[in-house]
Amino acid sequence: MNLPERSPQPPEMRASDADRDQVAQVLREAAGEGRLTLDELDERLTAVYTAKTYAELEPVTRDLPTTGAPRQPPAFGAPISDAPSWKRGFAFCSEFKRQGVWNVPEKFTGFAFWGGGKVDLREARFTPGQEVRIRAFAIMGGIDVIVPDDLTVHVKGLGVMGAFDPTASGPGVPGAPRVVVQGLAFWGGVNVKRKKRKTKD
Repeated sequence: MNLPERSPQPPEMRASDADRDQVAQVLREAAGEGRLTLDELDERLTAVYTAKTYAELEPVTRDLPTTGAPRQPPAFGAPISDAPSWKRGFAFCSEFKRQGVWNVPEKFTGFAFWGGGKVDLREARFTPGQEVRIRAFAIMGGIDVIVPDDLTVHVKGLGVMGAFDPTASGPGVPGAPRVVVQGLAFWGGVNVKRKKRKTKD
């Protein structure tokens, strides 16, 4: 792979965080296309985030196709005045859904007791450089959080006799909004998934 396009640099040149994020994005796309298994993806991502020089980054994508062009961050939709902006979701023996086009607040709280919830950010609108904190509490219930695969995600929740899956944690493209998912799953589950952004013609 051609690392960030610039004048030729010696292999011993120190890599930046942006360089590592760019390589990580190439790996995620390759896994999404079936070129890498999940185990291979985890192994290579570990190598990327421990790499210190271009010489250490270059072999990670050597067997993957690439155009060599610098990757540009997608345009994240700005908030729109007539879209809803939910700050919470509550489900008691029922369910809630926050999806479609909506303006994401800085903090969102979801609670599901004997019920379920869905927070889908694939068509959501963000302010530039926004950090979103989603607090998810699933008590004998479940909450699904779906995040576009180009956003930065940090999962910090706790599972007690339940599951709070951290595997979706990872960087997005440079300049992407940051989503932090935290909270508690007690006899329930909080599932955070990365999926491709929904687009419209």
